[in-house]
Amino acid sequence: MSNKLVILDKQYVWHPFTQMRDWLKSDPILIKSGKGSVLKDIKGKTYIDANSSIWTNIHGHNHPTINRAIKNQLEKVAHTSALGFANEPASILAEKLVKSVKIKISDSRNPQLAKVFFSDDGSTAMEVAIKLAYAHSIRSGKTKRPQFLSLSGAYHGDTVGAVSVGHIDLFHKTYSQLLFKSDELMPPYCYRCPYNRAKPERMDARLYRKCGWECVDKAEKIFAAKKKKGDRYAGFIFEPLMQGAAGMIPQPPGWLKRVTDIARDYGTDLIADEVMTGFGRTGTLFACHSENVQPDFMALAKGLTGGYLPMAATLTTQKVFASFLGEYSEFKTFFHGHSFTSNQLGAAAGIASLGLLSSPSSATDRKRLQSDMEKSLNPLWKSPHVGDVRQVGMVAGIEIVKDWKKRESYKLDERAGIRVCDEMARMGVLTRPIGNVIAIIPPYCTTTEQMDKIGNVLHKSIQKVLG
Repeated sequence: MSNKLVILDKQYVWHPFTQMRDWLKSDPILIKSGKGSVLKDIKGKTYIDANSSIWTNIHGHNHPTINRAIKNQLEKVAHTSALGFANEPASILAEKLVKSVKIKISDSRNPQLAKVFFSDDGSTAMEVAIKLAYAHSIRSGKTKRPQFLSLSGAYHGDTVGAVSVGHIDLFHKTYSQLLFKSDELMPPYCYRCPYNRAKPERMDARLYRKCGWECVDKAEKIFAAKKKKGDRYAGFIFEPLMQGAAGMIPQPPGWLKRVTDIARDYGTDLIADEVMTGFGRTGTLFACHSENVQPDFMALAKGLTGGYLPMAATLTTQKVFASFLGEYSEFKTFFHGHSFTSNQLGAAAGIASLGLLSSPSSATDRKRLQSDMEKSLNPLWKSPHVGDVRQVGMVAGIEIVKDWKKRESYKLDERAGIRVCDEMARMGVLTRPIGNVIAIIPPYCTTTEQMDKIGNVLHKSIQKVLG
């Protein structure tokens, strides 16, 4: 049976972000089942899921609570349209999401998020936020020519609007003629900061000189330049605390608050992409709140359903919602939607997932896993091929280099990250690289022993592949 499935996959399936010529050269791992943090292939071999099935599965596979919620909903109805109809689980989930992002003190800098627009995935959640911010900025009189600012290395999804505010040439350059222009801001990539004059001493590579916040100065200048032209940005788009697809790049404490305060000073709305960072992944339930930042738009996906079903949400304020209200003849309606918007099965899973997140045991597991990750990944600093070990909450990125003293990178066509991850898979740990960065982002139920194995396998794989 396994040989037949391999043949079918190679003959018919086109995999995402994959050079299919390479894919066709060898047999893929065919996943058959999963339980907790462990996946099993069709041959019976087990693997630790060290990237939560591309950052989605936060509670573990085959979780009885989420399974039960989906089965219960399935006995009622699987899906009905949100165009002209409401449904029970989507209404309940929307209320729970609004309550989960509520902040104690609300003002013009930190507004309450009051409305939820459901969609399918992170890209469509961001597409919704971009469209809403675009129209709202015109209707509120902020600007007649809405433009957006996002970080260099940004990745916010693969739909055209989301790609337009992304800045990874490898992914986006091919489609440049399809896109609208957006500006980019230097991110706080401390390890490769052009202003960082620290020597990369082993085990002290994280202890850089006192930061001069030059990246924050650049933010001030770019907003000021926009104002000088008599305009302002419709939205500042960012992943809070850590940029994912850019290479797991963390933001130093204070950066997010400083830069978003600048954006607020210049009358720019905040668009937070919490697709990867949300639902406890970085420590707090939502990454923005760790620095007392509340955006005008928050995009959620991945962990929303516990990694079970494709569902996303864009949260926004009553003020934004009101700008789309009017008489039918005014045509202020938000003309946007998806066939599976407010899907009942996804909403049921989302309700169950939020319930698990709010339990004391989940909070304990997350705290323990964060500590276990730090302990298991710390020995990697000793490797001559590890330039930086970056961790925020339960997200980590290990940047592999040719020469740690010079911070010399491998060329992408050397496939260093891919080769290390292939070796890890042979040793029973599954993850996926971002160029030369190995991403480690396991489910919250990952045990101390499993996390130790992830760290040991990564260390051994680097040694074996890179010497």
